[in-house]
Amino acid sequence: MAIVHLIDGTYELFRHFYGQRSFNGGNDKPHAGVVGVLGTVLKMLEEGATHIGVATDHVIESFRNDLWPGYKTGEGMDPVLWAQFHPLEDALRELGVATWPMVEFEADDGLASAAHRASADVSVEEIRIWTPDKDLSQMVKGTRVVQVDRRSGEVRDEAGVLAKFGVPPPRIPDFLALVGDAADGYPGVPKIGKKTAAVLIARHGPLEAFPPEVLGDHREHALLFKRLATLRTDAALFQDVEELRWSGPQAGFESLSKELGAPRLWERACNAAESLNKAEDRPAAVPAPKRRGGSKRA
Repeated sequence: MAIVHLIDGTYELFRHFYGQRSFNGGNDKPHAGVVGVLGTVLKMLEEGATHIGVATDHVIESFRNDLWPGYKTGEGMDPVLWAQFHPLEDALRELGVATWPMVEFEADDGLASAAHRASADVSVEEIRIWTPDKDLSQMVKGTRVVQVDRRSGEVRDEAGVLAKFGVPPPRIPDFLALVGDAADGYPGVPKIGKKTAAVLIARHGPLEAFPPEVLGDHREHALLFKRLATLRTDAALFQDVEELRWSGPQAGFESLSKELGAPRLWERACNAAESLNKAEDRPAAVPAPKRRGGSKRA
């Protein structure tokens, strides 16, 4: 039974870029973010992960920008950070990891589509979505499809999502439509906070079922915001989960590692591949972080 790991490459690049900037006192290294993400992915492989896919934002804008003028764009992004997006995608491919650079859709849509596809495969034991982004909480199902917050080490299953937001995973788009999402650029409904949103959803269900007087003149915008918050699950990324199985780095990863100033990445990748081959049909699972809500796995 496979455990599928779906990684938010955009988040990881941001995390490592700004982490390295802080560590180096503002003296940016040209590929520090890329090297950091590769190190994170390799650590998962070294710990036994076998099936991995990474979604990235090849461009920042998506179809949602046509729906709402205030939706997030790449405006104001640090050019040093932006310059590492496409090299990261190339590096992940050379590492031999399934990589999905999203253009019309966002990386979140890529992760949602991959989770949706993988969950239909009965050979998949668990799907772990590695991102703190609250949008992805809508994809959580029971204890089989979970969200991992790398910052806190928590795994949120369905009970964890309910505990955090006050609504179950399928109602996350309704919740976000009401409270808004500053990071994505839509404001929500005035005077409705998190607690009120949870109460209204518990009472009425999805926004479409709200009595007209609850949202009043804000109903049209609320429904639009729900559309913005609803992740797409129809991106054609792979046909078979086995396409996500890692079999080792490409030959070009050796020279690429040297170009990045991190030649040890090649050594680590080769060692991880050797360990994987020795394990054959007995891959060790990546240790699960602490789980919030729901049962803990041994």
